[in-house]
This record gives sequence, C-alpha cells and structure tokens, in this order.
Amino acid sequence: MVPFSFCGREMQLVRGIAGGPNALFWPAEQALLVADLHLEKASFFAREGQMLPPYDSRETLERLATAVRLTGARRVFALGDNFHDSLGPARLDDRAAGMLAALTRALDWVWIIGNHDPHLGDNADGMRVEELEVGGLWLRHMTCAGAMQPELSGHFHPQLVIRARGRRIARPCVVRSENRLILPAFGAFTGGMNAADPAILSALQPATAIDALVPAHGGLVTYPLWRAAA
Repeated sequence: MVPFSFCGREMQLVRGIAGGPNALFWPAEQALLVADLHLEKASFFAREGQMLPPYDSRETLERLATAVRLTGARRVFALGDNFHDSLGPARLDDRAAGMLAALTRALDWVWIIGNHDPHLGDNADGMRVEELEVGGLWLRHMTCAGAMQPELSGHFHPQLVIRARGRRIARPCVVRSENRLILPAFGAFTGGMNAADPAILSALQPATAIDALVPAHGGLVTYPLWRAAA
C-alpha cells in the first residue's frame, strides 16, 4: 500500500490488485473505499443478446475480498454504480451471492447509490444512502459541482493515458484536486475515461491544480493534468 495525505488525512492506495490503485484505505476509519463495482454487468448485456462470460461479479468480489485481507478493513464504503442496474442483485449466481453475503455480514457495509443502480432498495444487504459524511469527508458517487468541502467520489472510471515509443498505455488512477478525490473503477468489467478528459477536469472546478496519482516503484507518482492560469 502507498501512503499519501488528503485534506490532512492519511490515506493509502491499495496496489497490486488487477494492476492498478483501484481501492483506497482510510486507516483512521478502518475503511476500504471502492467505486464502480458494476456487479452483474455481463448478465445485463446477456439479457440484451450479447452473450458474455458470466463471471465478472465473482472476479470483482474476489478482488474485494483480497483488498479487505490486505488492509484489515472493518468497514467498506462502495461509492455508487455498485451493480450495473438495480435488478443486478437478483441475477447473482449462487457462488457470487454467497461471496457477497459473507462480505456484507463480516463488515460494516455502506452502499452509496449511483446512477446505474438508483433503485437498489432492499435487494442487497448493508446500509444504502445517496451520500454520507464520514470523518469530515463527504462520500458520493459523483462529485458535487462547485463543492468546497472535502469529498471522495467515483463515476468517471479515470485512467492515466500516456504515449511511449508509439504505444498507448492506460492505467487506473486517482484524480486529485485540492479538496476532492475521484477513485478509479474497481469492477472487473469496467472501461475507463482519460483522466485528462474535459468532463473530469470541469467536474473538479473550482481548483488551482488537478493531478493523476499512480503508484510506481514503491512510491506515488504525480502527473499534472491541469493548472490554473497564473
């Protein structure tokens, strides 16, 4: 895990799972934060006639269990788009349903509602909220435009995209401004958006600096994405 500070709070990026820093551990709250699990995405597309391997939920939940073991987390905050649609919990196969049930029983679990699963209702164990304030930080699915309070969110699936020797390389990343963090997607079957996309940069305004954070060589590499004009 790679430590860093955000708004005066010590955080750790969890690395070594699926090749990216796709989870955040908050030691003071003993909390693991993940965004955009998109459970049962493959089965959603299968209903539409695109027959995809139906194992994405199992892989995502295995990654999640690994992150819990690595961090010793006792709480999990899932920052929205937890299922690909609100009917996703009913489509979990027995194995995936058992994995999820074991996790939600063992941990203090909070689902933040996202735009993909706005009507999750009682279909999944755990607490369900639209947003939540924890330890002075607001947890949301999508960053609140113009927010000035410290905030953690997801939604955009950010990836750092660079070109080297004629190759395009994309890696999940955290996007940070002075008071907001956007987490990468955690799910096994999720795409990504260039962290420098105008949609992300504009969502984080007002800001004086916006950076992508990627663990590398035992430390944290900061890639400038945007700077306010002097």
